[in-house]
Amino acid sequence: MVLPGLFKPKKTSEALPKKSSKSREHPSPSRRSVSKSPTKSLKESESRSQHRKISSRSSSRNVLNTDIHPLNLPPEERERKRSAMSAPTDPPTPMDVDHDGDASSASSSPPPTDPTSFSDANGSTNDAELEDPTSPVPPPHRFKPTTSPPAKPALDPEECKALGNKYYKNSDFVRAIAEYTKALSVEPQSVTYLSNRAAAFISANRFDEALADSKQAQDLEPRNAKVLHRLARIYVLLGRPSEALDVLDHIATFQTVALAERAVATEMQTHIKQAEEALRRGTTGSMIIHALDKVERALGSGVEKPRKWQLMRGEAYLKMGNVNSLGDAQGVAMSLLRKNSKDPEALVLRGRALYAQGENEKALQHFREALSCDPDYKDGVKYLRLVQKLERMKEEGNTAFKTGKYKQAVELYGQALAVDPNNKGINSKLHQNRAMASIKLKDFKSAISDCDRAIALDSTYVKARRTRARALGESGSWDEAVREFKAIAESNPSEPGIQKEVHNAELELKKSKRKDYYKLLGVEKDASENEIKKAYRKLAIVHHPDKNPDDESAAEKFKEIGEAYECLSDPEKRARYDSGEDLIDPSEMFSQGGGGFPMGGGMGGMGINPEMLFNMMGQGGGGMGGGGFSFSTAGGFGGPGGSGGSRGGRSRGAGGFPGGFSFG
Repeated sequence: MVLPGLFKPKKTSEALPKKSSKSREHPSPSRRSVSKSPTKSLKESESRSQHRKISSRSSSRNVLNTDIHPLNLPPEERERKRSAMSAPTDPPTPMDVDHDGDASSASSSPPPTDPTSFSDANGSTNDAELEDPTSPVPPPHRFKPTTSPPAKPALDPEECKALGNKYYKNSDFVRAIAEYTKALSVEPQSVTYLSNRAAAFISANRFDEALADSKQAQDLEPRNAKVLHRLARIYVLLGRPSEALDVLDHIATFQTVALAERAVATEMQTHIKQAEEALRRGTTGSMIIHALDKVERALGSGVEKPRKWQLMRGEAYLKMGNVNSLGDAQGVAMSLLRKNSKDPEALVLRGRALYAQGENEKALQHFREALSCDPDYKDGVKYLRLVQKLERMKEEGNTAFKTGKYKQAVELYGQALAVDPNNKGINSKLHQNRAMASIKLKDFKSAISDCDRAIALDSTYVKARRTRARALGESGSWDEAVREFKAIAESNPSEPGIQKEVHNAELELKKSKRKDYYKLLGVEKDASENEIKKAYRKLAIVHHPDKNPDDESAAEKFKEIGEAYECLSDPEKRARYDSGEDLIDPSEMFSQGGGGFPMGGGMGGMGINPEMLFNMMGQGGGGMGGGGFSFSTAGGFGGPGGSGGSRGGRSRGAGGFPGGFSFG
């Protein structure tokens, strides 16, 4: 006997539940009460037993299907699964089932109400699975992985950070930086590690690197107050107070910022603005230097002064204008040029320092070089044109002076002074040049005034002081002139020719205290012989005693005029008068070392031994015993024998000695 359910499990499993379901859903008392034949009862018993076995296998397959992927099933189960998925999903018809019993009862059974209670031979769990054409989501394959898990990093960043903190507390900043760098190599985006390394960089005076770390940390956490406060501090140490204040303003948007935290940056910004304002107003350079000194004290150790501050300092030194400050200005310019030899601002700064020192040719070279680097640099164009104009006018004034056009020279020097009133060095020289031209024009008052201005601009200008002393003497104040020359000689003993000028001034002072024959006659010292004669005749008529019988002073005046004319009309006497030889003390005639015996044109400058002179005079007549001799000239001196010509004495007329001496 062959059972259909063994060969067609799908149809059998579908039919049996229908029958069972029908019996459950439509119980019939008559059917239960009717006794069956033994043969039929045996068939039903075997069928139920077979059904139980199939259901058990289906249940086990269902459990297996929920845990095992279809590809991991045994071959026969995988084949059944494929068959079940390819079978039609429509409800079975009576033609699909092979009937071996009551066909009517089998065909009239309704479909099962509990699809989970039944399974087909291919392992399908329910009708919903059969109705879904897509495959179930496969679970992970059960296999042993071939790749090993990621290896643990060789460095522990937290250990590196802890070690870095230890080094930092011990002030070993180099090793602390190294440890923080190791931590960042593992976690480069860690704000903590970046912030710690920035702190170590600050302590190691490596402020640029600290700035880079702090800015990176700020980008990662823009509202981290600790990072931002450190960034503001770095900006102050680098001399960038405006950026520090911007950072503090940003912190103030989400957290209160104390005034003390702003104090350093605010003070630095204030001093910088004071220096800039002083430059614009043209204040003295010392005010600017004072402000910059205060600012630079807040810089970090070893931080280079900002270029803008260095240029401001150079400008301040130029404003001060003295020799030392001009040298300092050149030092600032050279410091900038060592870093960048094509820096137009530094080139112009050095050119201006050279121009202030009077080295105009070198200054022009620097201005031209600055314009070759930046043709549009306005300051380069400005100072190039200014120096060219000033140099041209100064040379024109010098040419006029050399050609004797003193009045024109005075005018040209005045025009040159108006070109650049701020250049103390050049203007002091122009004032001195104009003073010399004024002396030639006998305008001593203007000459003294120009010299005073030149000395005020440059207190070390010795040439202006010497010109002033000459102007004082020529104006008649030889006592002041002597004092000025002596002061110059004391402060500058190596000044060429100063000792000679002191001697000449002293001589002129002596001459000024005697009768001034030129002044008595009312003529200049360079007056000609005819001018002297005309002046004498005119004054003699005016002051003649016969025309002034009642004026006692007229006779004295007439006598002085005659004396002046007698001296100045004789070329030899006039020469002695002008040279001051008549003022030399007789003891000075026989000075040690053969100082000479100035006796007019004939014996002037000759070294004569007094012993030899007396021996010559005493030859014959018993020598000098009891006789003696005398010089019978005005202001002369007589010997012991007087002018009577005692025994043994000799006498010579006025023509004896060229100097007009005569023996009585």
